[in-house]
Amino acid sequence: MTEPTPQMTTRERFLAAIAGADVDHPPISLWRQFPNLDQTSANLAHATLLWQEAFAFDFVKYMPSAEYPIIDWGGKSRYDDAPNGTRTITHAPIAVSDDWATIKPLFVQRGFNGVVLGGMRQVRADLGPVIPLLHTIHSPLTVAMKLSDNRVIEHLRDHPDAVHSALEVITAVTRDMVDAAFAGGADGIFFATRAADFDILDETEAREFVLRYDREILEPVAGRGPVLLHVHGNAPMFDLAVHYPAQIINWHDRRAAPHLADGKRLAARCVSGGIDETTIESTTPEAVAAQVRDAIAQTGGRHHIVSAGCIIPPTTPPENTQAAIDAVRHG
Repeated sequence: MTEPTPQMTTRERFLAAIAGADVDHPPISLWRQFPNLDQTSANLAHATLLWQEAFAFDFVKYMPSAEYPIIDWGGKSRYDDAPNGTRTITHAPIAVSDDWATIKPLFVQRGFNGVVLGGMRQVRADLGPVIPLLHTIHSPLTVAMKLSDNRVIEHLRDHPDAVHSALEVITAVTRDMVDAAFAGGADGIFFATRAADFDILDETEAREFVLRYDREILEPVAGRGPVLLHVHGNAPMFDLAVHYPAQIINWHDRRAAPHLADGKRLAARCVSGGIDETTIESTTPEAVAAQVRDAIAQTGGRHHIVSAGCIIPPTTPPENTQAAIDAVRHG
């Protein structure tokens, strides 16, 4: 008879899952936006720590507002009560292709980037050393989409040189942000890309404007900490995602192909998912628990981090979140 795996710390469990080793149970984490609280370091840090204190997740995904990378380049946003907690971009500074020349280098310890980093350092200090902390980084083309209200997709086809020049600057600033995150105590990176999606680009375009720059950011991370790659969208380029230097892949597995088990087989690495972020708010605790048990059955509980496919709504009932945790830890 196989001996049960001894109880692990959150860090041991997280690292074992990434390695595909035995775990006492799969690690679990859920993440959400913190509307309006995400505009200052102190408020975002406090909200993050309260979220972790309430549910004792196996790692913390630090959640600045999704628009944070564009603010220091002139972007503006406000919260309009979106159900998922995201902010509305009210000013995208890139209107025409010539505007890409205005994207200049930034010093990430200043401005709104500095606010975000300040909050992350506070979280690290108060979280303690045992719980892993991942800092959220957006891919360069994702940032360009936010800067231009998605006009960059047209621009990269009609004026590729202008877009490439801007992406080189965005990439350099993003690499600085990654360096600052590790210096501030992050254990790893949650790297989100919106553009590796067949609804937005074809694969040739994605290789030129997405994968190329994403790899420039992620390859230097090797050996510094794990990368959790989030491939956002309804038609993710999963065959492209497996070429990323990332130890974990997360996608909308309950809404977009492949299924979790197929994704794990294709990726040949740790996968993160199993919970439908679009229904966790409105369904029952029993249904959430059933999704978790099904996800663990798909993966055998190895090389698997239980999570949602994306952010969960801020109004998700606590009992639904707790049901997911209990299903992982108690079956």
